[in-house]
Amino acid sequence: MKTLTISALVVLILVLILSYLFQPYDDEDFFECLSGKLHNISNIVYTPRNSSFSSVLLTTAWNLRYTTPSTPKPQVIITPEHESQIPPVILCARDNDMEIRIRSGGHDMEGGSFVSEVPFVILDMINFSQATVDAEAKTAWVGTGATLGILYYSIAEKSPTLAFPAGFCPTVGVGGHISGGGYGTLLRKYGFAADNVIDARIVDVNGRILDRKSMGEDLFWAIKGGGGASFGVIVSFKLQLVDVPEKLTVFNIHRTLQQNATQLIHRWQYIAPKFEKDLHLYINAGRTSYLTGENSSQDGRNISLGASFKAFYLGRVDRLLSLMQESFPELGVVREDCIEMSWIQSVLYFFAFPIDSPENLLNRTITKTYVKFTSNYVQTPIPANGIEGIWKFYYEKEGENSEVIMFPYGGRMAEIPESETPYPHRNSLFSLSHELFWNEEEAQNTDKYLSWSSRIYNYLTPYVENSPRASYYNYRDLDLGVNNPKGKTSYEQASIWGTSRAFLL
Repeated sequence: MKTLTISALVVLILVLILSYLFQPYDDEDFFECLSGKLHNISNIVYTPRNSSFSSVLLTTAWNLRYTTPSTPKPQVIITPEHESQIPPVILCARDNDMEIRIRSGGHDMEGGSFVSEVPFVILDMINFSQATVDAEAKTAWVGTGATLGILYYSIAEKSPTLAFPAGFCPTVGVGGHISGGGYGTLLRKYGFAADNVIDARIVDVNGRILDRKSMGEDLFWAIKGGGGASFGVIVSFKLQLVDVPEKLTVFNIHRTLQQNATQLIHRWQYIAPKFEKDLHLYINAGRTSYLTGENSSQDGRNISLGASFKAFYLGRVDRLLSLMQESFPELGVVREDCIEMSWIQSVLYFFAFPIDSPENLLNRTITKTYVKFTSNYVQTPIPANGIEGIWKFYYEKEGENSEVIMFPYGGRMAEIPESETPYPHRNSLFSLSHELFWNEEEAQNTDKYLSWSSRIYNYLTPYVENSPRASYYNYRDLDLGVNNPKGKTSYEQASIWGTSRAFLL
């Protein structure tokens, strides 16, 4: 009996300890604070007690790796409708020791906009999705909850000869893309997106709503490529729009290994960063079936591999053909490969949308999948045998839905001093990103896919910038390690990642 009593007592103690350790975070103080500062908040606040909580949380969560039952969930999701509703959220979260995760479009590769290891609030900016274009002044104000597709569509509605130099994917959120150093086909002509930001509205840690003048140039500098969520809640950006011709020219040419893809990539490294600014020629490399959508043999070493060379030229086809013949005749571009179109049509073209259906850019629906992205920067050309080593990975099963993207720099990017923005990669020859996807049926093999991605990343070490290793901020790889996920991180601890440039990734 005595033994039974002691055992029961031990069990009771364990239950009490576990219930203490795993008790849900008490958010009543946060709500009491918020209710005291805001009225009629029921339509913008979602908690786990709301039936729509899960759908709001997961609607724009792209990477299924961070939507599992074990993934930490927020205590509350706030979807403010006006910037005046944001300061109370910041102040109440601060007073109750809750982190704030700011979500723009939901494309954060590592779930950073909607996952945290400590009690947290998601501030979802989806209601700040407007883009107001002034075609005469060549400017636009855009909310950070807008997508690139919404921004591009709004510009094209006002003018066929204005554009904005940002990324490809129309469902990517403006806030994270611009503040993290996003870029696209206009990179070599006009720089990256943040180079063309001329004002912003931000709510700082003290709840003050600031514009460029009131925030000061230091903070304005930091949010243009240094990751805006580190410094406050960016509500909107004022953008300088750029001139494009009514007609430009594109092509997409695929070359297999048997068609000298390795030699063409090797040659491309020497010329693509030196083309005139109007020409942007980038590469997607991997399995032919993935890059072109065509069926190819999947029988071991008979898998077809290759590279797609994609050109975006701010001019007509005759001049592009002349440039290619002068600088890159090995590619064998002919007139039939080229298509003349408007800028907005090129946006649709490079995302594989029908080029005469711009309304597709307004669709925020995303295809959810399992994702792993990594990135590097290249300072000196990779030797041909180094390129050949990359191909070997694509014969493995994990390489079926993956690609390497090589994006040339030079042009305007090389003209702007590195100190102009917190983006330290301007003088690279090109960026080298690796994108890997797998579906829900392969979810149980996630560790295999992550290992495969890691092996490619390690293989590239001798060929990429590595003193310290560099990465595009929006493709940061948390599998490499993180600072303290709970609590503060000292400067000394953070410096293991490097100092100066490395701090900015």
